[in-house]
Amino acid sequence: MAHKMRQTTTVAAATLKATTATSAATATHTRATQSCRRATRVGGTHSSSRRSSLITCFISCHTFSSTLLLLLVLVLVATTPAAAASKQATRSNNTSAAAAAAAAQQATPVWDHAIDLNEDFRILWQIINQDITFEIQARTLGYVGFGFSPDGNLAGADMAIGWVDKGQTYFQDRHVTRNGDTEPLVDPSQDYMLMLGYENATHTVLRFRRKLDTCDASHDIAITNDTMRLLYMYHAQDPPHGSVRPGTLPDPARAFRPYRPMVLMQRAQLQLPSPHDERVRVLELRNEDVELPDGDTPLFWCKMFKLEDINRKHHLIRYEPIYDSSSSVHYLQHITLHECQGSHSELEELAREQGRQCMGARSIPLACNAIVASWSRGSEGFTYPNEAGYPIESRQAKYYLMETHYNNLKPDFAQLHARQMADNSGLKIYFTHVLRPNDAGILSIGMDPNWRHIIPPGQKRVISEGQCIEDCTGYAFPAQGINIFAVMMRTHQIGKEVKLRQIRQTEELPPIAHDSNIDVAYQDFRRLPQSVHSMPGDRLIAECIYDSSSRKAITLGGLTMKEESCTVLTLYYPRQKKLTTCHSLPSLPTVLHSLGIEQLATRKLLQWLPFCTMGERQAKDVQNEN
Repeated sequence: MAHKMRQTTTVAAATLKATTATSAATATHTRATQSCRRATRVGGTHSSSRRSSLITCFISCHTFSSTLLLLLVLVLVATTPAAAASKQATRSNNTSAAAAAAAAQQATPVWDHAIDLNEDFRILWQIINQDITFEIQARTLGYVGFGFSPDGNLAGADMAIGWVDKGQTYFQDRHVTRNGDTEPLVDPSQDYMLMLGYENATHTVLRFRRKLDTCDASHDIAITNDTMRLLYMYHAQDPPHGSVRPGTLPDPARAFRPYRPMVLMQRAQLQLPSPHDERVRVLELRNEDVELPDGDTPLFWCKMFKLEDINRKHHLIRYEPIYDSSSSVHYLQHITLHECQGSHSELEELAREQGRQCMGARSIPLACNAIVASWSRGSEGFTYPNEAGYPIESRQAKYYLMETHYNNLKPDFAQLHARQMADNSGLKIYFTHVLRPNDAGILSIGMDPNWRHIIPPGQKRVISEGQCIEDCTGYAFPAQGINIFAVMMRTHQIGKEVKLRQIRQTEELPPIAHDSNIDVAYQDFRRLPQSVHSMPGDRLIAECIYDSSSRKAITLGGLTMKEESCTVLTLYYPRQKKLTTCHSLPSLPTVLHSLGIEQLATRKLLQWLPFCTMGERQAKDVQNEN
């Protein structure tokens, strides 16, 4: 019998609620920083680029220089030892009873986003103009910290640290130096403003605000549209007596947790489907007892599902990963759900199987070329906007193939010697008979995962382009064009930057999407600030930039994590069925030239060339032998 998809209900996650009295304080900032803030508030919406923000900072910090100098003289004249001591106390953000009473009356923001960095640490955030407000909810009664790293390491990190001790809230803007010391030090300029701080019987809660770009390039990291590396830390103890002196933060090296990559500046999260909504059905598509690979060996696994009981059109409105166990999290890289057209005997045979190994387009039935859903490591799933959903109907497509990529990139000693584990992870999909206005589709743009995609070693910046040319979009896109509302940008381990470019006739339009700090551990569908219109005859280019300076041999394109890829998946509406994948490859002469081969001596070499491209010397040796 064909494997059936299991129907389930979901349980809404409980949200942490504050139960005790609160206290708060507001940090005091230098006048120069205040002028930067006033200027950046006028500098546009939160989706503006870092460049424009920095220009605004430059203008503001120099235009008011005369006024700042006068204010500085007045401050110096008025300063006394007592005033200086008071200023230091304010910098540490010790709360008073009056401030606590005022903070308790503050309205709770309507959060745009919320995510659990682990089971003990939750962050919520909201962006309004040039301000971003965070709230930390941590399961500890000691100090907590949250901030950003330029590259995932502690050196150069920008941190906010706080704790509550005997009813007093302490909070500082800090940074980690590059001298090897892991303890964050207090910044000269305090650019994080405490709004609320308290603890209950189990948790410490801090709410604070900062500018997207604080103008403090020495110690703060600007929050941009790029992938951010989030750092967080928490400890069971507070620093003694509220001290902020170096060396008083208890055991910071152990308090830090592994960084989490995340895009902070995207559209607000959409409301998840209610588990009690009778209009929404939930199906679990699970693998069946897949033996996880040893070490860092990759495994591609395909399982066919037969869908028979959806007799009228529905819209897929959300999907999310199902983790069979905590071990599964380390192994799962990608899950792609394909739609298969027709009722071929091959599809029926696959649906009766437990699953089989597969790798690449050649091992997937030709009828299964449309992508329904795509999940990558770091994603918590995707919810469709109210204007679109992916169409599902048994009479149109009865078979669905789920392709799962397992690969543990960082196996530890215990995992290498653990017993063989079986996995039953997969995807949970939500769909409804209440149709949205538009049918959505997914179009893949980029480089074909092929050996002809060659990245030379030892280079700081290598650019690859996969092009969806004018003829393809002109043939496939409807006359009114398509509206792209979300994108997923994919590379593997040495990818650093991805851009989706759009060219119309002779004019290059602004990029549809761009991330100059991409991370292989977080490749999620990101919702665009507003949908982008693409017309028939447009050229769409996936541009990927790699850093191969750490590699001593060439890197070839391919599906495994040791190889490289350059792909941008676009979610769009209205759906068209003529084009699901639009990839390109370098021509063979281009590949030969990159290997130092100017001409082919015999046809025999051409037949064997794919096996001779692991290095320039090998290719030349083969040419000389012929």
